[in-house]
Amino acid sequence: MSKRKIPAIKFVAVVAILLAAGSVHAQSSVTLYGVLDAGLLYTSRTVNASGTNLGHQFSFLDSGLTGSNFGLRGTEDLGGGISAIFALESGIDMANGGFGNSNGNFFGRQAWIGLTGGFGRVQAGVQYSPFVLSLISVDPRNASYFGSGGVIYVGNVLVTGLFNPNAISYTSPVIAGFQGSAMMALGGQAGDFQAGWQYSARLKYEFNGLAIDAALYSSNAGGTAASTPIPTTVAFSGRTIGAGYTFGSLMLKAFFVNFKVAGSFDNRVYSGGFGYQITPALLANAGAWYTSDGNNTANHSILVGAGVSYSLSKATLLYTQAAFVNNHGKMNTGLSLNGALYEGSGSTTGVSVGMRHVF
Repeated sequence: MSKRKIPAIKFVAVVAILLAAGSVHAQSSVTLYGVLDAGLLYTSRTVNASGTNLGHQFSFLDSGLTGSNFGLRGTEDLGGGISAIFALESGIDMANGGFGNSNGNFFGRQAWIGLTGGFGRVQAGVQYSPFVLSLISVDPRNASYFGSGGVIYVGNVLVTGLFNPNAISYTSPVIAGFQGSAMMALGGQAGDFQAGWQYSARLKYEFNGLAIDAALYSSNAGGTAASTPIPTTVAFSGRTIGAGYTFGSLMLKAFFVNFKVAGSFDNRVYSGGFGYQITPALLANAGAWYTSDGNNTANHSILVGAGVSYSLSKATLLYTQAAFVNNHGKMNTGLSLNGALYEGSGSTTGVSVGMRHVF
């Protein structure tokens, strides 16, 4: 019996079908996303670099609740439960359309690539540190850009630990309620391995509405990241532990964090507050942050902030916030990341109103 030959065209068609079948699992997606946040800011006084009171301030406010940004994130299914992931995120200054709310570079908020699967997640590139993610998680006002622990963080160490260049991180899967993460950022300076070196670690536990979160951060000055427009390698050590409890519509949070810069300050921050979902569209929250310099307790401050937001839709909300700060000694705690990062000795009151849209 003679063997029949498969015509070349049919052979190519069969191969193409087999290849297509094999690539069904290799699905990928890319998402464009962003946040636009702008409003108005009033403060009862404004100080210059030398601490001189310049009087009342009434101005445009960029990013009063969260940082304005846009970005791309994507994922590709590699099969076997493993996916390739990436994120590119740029900060936006809503006042002039330039770069803002980042380290000053185009993709200065996030620029990383990684893998995720049953083993956890690995990321390499510019990214948030486990230390910062822990603080955002336990802050009573979710680290709002106005009247929250986020203002104290940036006022102490700028964006060091917030946007980490040259970083490699690992986050474990959740095991019995526990999840750990660690990050190391290489300085990249030839001949000086220690310059710009940074590391961070975090351990959190969640069970039935209870969350406990602890983290640390340490960094050295210098390295290739020292040239970013906004400093990202301030030499400091940070330690934090906090907890939150949610039951029904009420969320209670409290934390302690220490920012220490050798030869400068040893600021210890104690905070507590709450959030309450009044209706599905209406959220209120408030908190207080007491800061004391361990090197000289005459330097201390109290910051109190509160806010209400109303969701017009899933993407758009209106908000109003109010805050009060009282500084003693050399403490210079401010009210807002944008427009009022530092305030002088004495009392200052501020109010912000704005609108945020996410896409």
